[in-house]
Amino acid sequence: MPLIRAMYIHIPFCTHICHYCDFNKVFLKGQPVDQYLEALRKEIAIVFREHPPAALETVYIGGGTPTALSEKQLNRLMDIIHSFVDAGKLKEFTVEANPGDLTGEKLAILKAAGVNRLSIGAQSFNDSLLERIGRTHRAKDVYEAVEQARKRGFENINIDLMYALPGQTASDVLRSLDHLFRLDVPHCSAYSLIVEPKTVFYNLLRKGMLALPAEDEEADMYERIMEEMEKRGLHQYEISNFAKKGFESMHNRIYWDNENYYGFGAGAHSYIGDRRIANIGPVKKYIEKLEAGQLPVREEQRLSLRERVEEEMFLGLRKTEGVSVAKFEKKFGFSPFAWYGERIRRLEEENLLAFEGGKIRLTKKGKLLGNVVFSQFLVGG
Repeated sequence: MPLIRAMYIHIPFCTHICHYCDFNKVFLKGQPVDQYLEALRKEIAIVFREHPPAALETVYIGGGTPTALSEKQLNRLMDIIHSFVDAGKLKEFTVEANPGDLTGEKLAILKAAGVNRLSIGAQSFNDSLLERIGRTHRAKDVYEAVEQARKRGFENINIDLMYALPGQTASDVLRSLDHLFRLDVPHCSAYSLIVEPKTVFYNLLRKGMLALPAEDEEADMYERIMEEMEKRGLHQYEISNFAKKGFESMHNRIYWDNENYYGFGAGAHSYIGDRRIANIGPVKKYIEKLEAGQLPVREEQRLSLRERVEEEMFLGLRKTEGVSVAKFEKKFGFSPFAWYGERIRRLEEENLLAFEGGKIRLTKKGKLLGNVVFSQFLVGG
């Protein structure tokens, strides 16, 4: 029986749809939210019967927008989680939040339920840019959300930022960082825009109507983010994540360590044993499956040894500390150099990787060219 330390719950409802978002989500109005929550309860019950949560340490509720739920629905979701999980024994209990949805009442519900970490989707502190990317909140809403959260005892707060947005400049990124540092939160995730299919931005890009920063401008933004975060005491512990000591995300660390986790909800993914499981995405089909007493599995893949090794490398290299050779050998029975020795040496020569202290890690140059490095550890890379 695999020890599973992390549990992800997906809430696919949003009060608006952002222009860049390709996550599994639907516009909230008219959706069967109460039936969805009941289906979620059934899914957890079925999976936990087969794989009991003996070692659960983290719960992460993402979306969509979990805080788009009404107070009554949010209470119901917390009750469902409590019926399966002792929240008092969790090391980390995170909920994603939209600044415009995070009311005092909802914060009180989350605090009472044992939530101890909030992840607030700011994306930018430039109001005109927020409008351009389809966000409905404004910079003042982020300040208010953080203030209200702190009044109710939340200190472990993450702010999500995005860069390389349409029409964005490096100076604009620095201004958003200034706002971030004024808030003095202990964690920030900074992601570059990736234009995905089935998004508003993708359609605009195909029509030649989306002006994005050039690659060298994007690289400059990322370098400045890394430099400014370090100056302010937020150390980079993963390619896109920065934290004060002791505030690193435990839940996401489990993903990057390539360990098992539960995933519940429409479109959610699980990793149990050597199986990766993807749930059905459409909300109504997800509900129908569970009302029929069936798990809502869309796809299940049993990973080969090669696939597990590949994932161990490209996920582990996302961490600033890199891949521990000793942990790799304990997990697989052989060294990463046995499979990738020539590639690792070549990447070292190109100053993309470094091997020191028993760990293989990205250099600063390697962080800027992360996807190039990761591809070298895939079949045909």
